[in-house]
Amino acid sequence: MFLFVLLVLLLAACSNSESASSGKDYPSKNIEVIAPASPGGGWDLTARSIQKVLTDNELVDQNINVINKPGGGGEVGWKYLQSKDSHHLAINSSLVLTNNLLGSSDLTYKDFTPIATLATEWQSLAVPADSKYGSLEELMKQLKKDPSSIKVGVGPALGNDDHLSFVQAAREYGVNPTEVDFLVYEGGGDVVTALLGHHVDVVTTSVSEVHDQHLAGKVKILAISSEKRLEDLKEVPTFKEQGVDMVFPHWRGVMGPPDMTEEEIAYWDEKLGKMVETEEWKDVLKNNNWEGFYKDSKETKKFLDEQAELYEGLVKDSGLVK
Repeated sequence: MFLFVLLVLLLAACSNSESASSGKDYPSKNIEVIAPASPGGGWDLTARSIQKVLTDNELVDQNINVINKPGGGGEVGWKYLQSKDSHHLAINSSLVLTNNLLGSSDLTYKDFTPIATLATEWQSLAVPADSKYGSLEELMKQLKKDPSSIKVGVGPALGNDDHLSFVQAAREYGVNPTEVDFLVYEGGGDVVTALLGHHVDVVTTSVSEVHDQHLAGKVKILAISSEKRLEDLKEVPTFKEQGVDMVFPHWRGVMGPPDMTEEEIAYWDEKLGKMVETEEWKDVLKNNNWEGFYKDSKETKKFLDEQAELYEGLVKDSGLVK
């Protein structure tokens, strides 16, 4: 009987210890932030910015390490996260939705724990400075008249945010996106080079890729996908101002492995909520032409559900899947 009671007490102690390690004692070891891409890109920059701001402001007691897991448009890094515990987080973006919708991945956002949405870049349409198309309406009228008459530059692949934001704008004007002549380039920089060389008539890309060229008078941004005009691009109208009911964020966020506890999720709600209020994080946004887009875990769950529904329709309209 004594041995039985002792065994029960030991099991209870172990249970309490496990509960504590996932509750008030969390985190109990180093934190790993996964950038599912090579060093130098947007995912990597987001991960390292989180690491630096949390550490410099002493918001997290444990060490934070960034690890790069490139491959498969995020697939390699996210597969790695799926098998880890709650001391591992990963940077994500809309590719966690579109990879599945396009049939290139079995993973969906529902396979992970939503933690936060942090920042966004906005999408843009830009033409050469000497283009005959002076407005979004003029461009779309020509596309509607003859969709193949305008070469549209996009990179690095069809099905990404740059492409799908154009699909949404086109369908609002009654243009069939499947008939548009898209030319695909390696990345945003290559797309802008093609525009400057007049190899394409218009590009769909993030604002940051054409921001400086627009200010230098080499290209003209016809529309941006934000809710309101940007502070340093006051002369550039939004899509909404020009009759396209569209706000299209190119967002980045954080997710955790499956089955994180409420206490663990609450921990990151608190820490990341404080992080986005720091001056250091605001400098990160400003220096990278990003905009604050913070949503906590509950808001992010709702946001991902809404985005999944939107992207499903856009992918179908794009003609990339049947």
